[in-house]
Amino acid sequence: MTDPRLAALFATPVEPAQLTSRVSAHPKHGLVQQCLTVLDEQAQVNDNLRAAYFVPGRIEVFGKHTDYCGGRSLLCAVDRGFAVVVRKRNDRQINLTDARMNETVEFSLDELPRPPEGHWSTYPMVVARRVQANFGDLPLVGADIVVTSDLPPAAGLSSSSAFIIGVFLALAGINQLHRAPQFVQTIQTLEDLAHYCGCIENGSSFDGLSGISGVGTHGGSQDHTAILCCRAGTISQYGFSPVKHEQDIAFPSGLAMVVLNSGVVAQKTGSAMHQYNAASHKVRELVGLWNSATNQDKPTLASIVRSSPSAADELMKLIQTSHLSFSPDDLALRLRQFVDESETIIPQAAQALIQNDLPRLAQLVQRSTAGAIEKLRNQEPRTIELIDAALKHGALAASPFGAGFGGSAWAMVYQGQLAEFVRDLQPIAAGVFPVQLTDGARMIG
Repeated sequence: MTDPRLAALFATPVEPAQLTSRVSAHPKHGLVQQCLTVLDEQAQVNDNLRAAYFVPGRIEVFGKHTDYCGGRSLLCAVDRGFAVVVRKRNDRQINLTDARMNETVEFSLDELPRPPEGHWSTYPMVVARRVQANFGDLPLVGADIVVTSDLPPAAGLSSSSAFIIGVFLALAGINQLHRAPQFVQTIQTLEDLAHYCGCIENGSSFDGLSGISGVGTHGGSQDHTAILCCRAGTISQYGFSPVKHEQDIAFPSGLAMVVLNSGVVAQKTGSAMHQYNAASHKVRELVGLWNSATNQDKPTLASIVRSSPSAADELMKLIQTSHLSFSPDDLALRLRQFVDESETIIPQAAQALIQNDLPRLAQLVQRSTAGAIEKLRNQEPRTIELIDAALKHGALAASPFGAGFGGSAWAMVYQGQLAEFVRDLQPIAAGVFPVQLTDGARMIG
């Protein structure tokens, strides 16, 4: 394993006493200690090897529905997330407890049930099914896993993807999957792991690791990339399909990032799933239309748009003369939003950040938000109200983020105005909290 970032995630699990001493020095020791307390209360055997992880949430600064198109995003990880503690078992049973909800699910690697739709246990069951499918020829063992989180659930901060990554790291660490030939051959960088975790969620294959059913959403790997790969104090630019690091940009000095929770639940496995998937299905239809008309085999919308200066215009003409599942207007709006967000706004926003051109950045944020409202049509009135309120109360820029249909908005605020801003927005939002830009998921120790 040549990527040191990847190697650090799969350090050897340790004895209970060693883990306890490591946890005490960690910034999230309170969350981790909650998990350890629950784990000890459950234990009949306490001496098995353990590991602990912190898996952060993320903010999509720019990149609305661009990842599964093969486009690019500007991302950061935040200092709220999941604490995950795992203890190795001597059988193939998996017991997973959510300490915050005081709920436990139990299942076996030998008899994996079909994940129940709409329940949080969908996520660990999907992970276990994928681990068994891709690594089932190994002598896999089960685990006792306890998780808790200070992320607001279903608020657009990608709690579901963080949960998936946390469960995978727990099972992979206990079973030392990184030593398996099929892992070594296919997952060689942290970006590869992010792509693979995205495939766990959406059910796709990753190289030689065959896909099975995911959680039901047809998204990409943007969330997983931010959660695993982003760095402290930094906004990272990534391209997708495959995941490719493009550049890191220091977060502007003198500014703070604040998350405004709308209170409108954005549950991927719930009612928003079909709306979320519609945006993805439109892109699949655009790619299929192009390949059929041109006798090509372009894998993504980005690869089509970038194939020639006139490709987007040619595809727009094809839309107007074809009979497809979506209306020509719907497909045209989807195409315009992607081209503008991925190919124009994000490169210009990255440059504005590098040059500390904050007025220009604010203009681009406004343009990106307009694309979400008018072209993606994935915004609820509540998120727009929050943006308007944030700007009225002094935010330099504010934008909804995530899959849409609820969730949160981010706001960039001058540090000197932060306390007043949070105070003024508290009565308006379901939750207002400043965040630090942190490193991606990591093993504690």
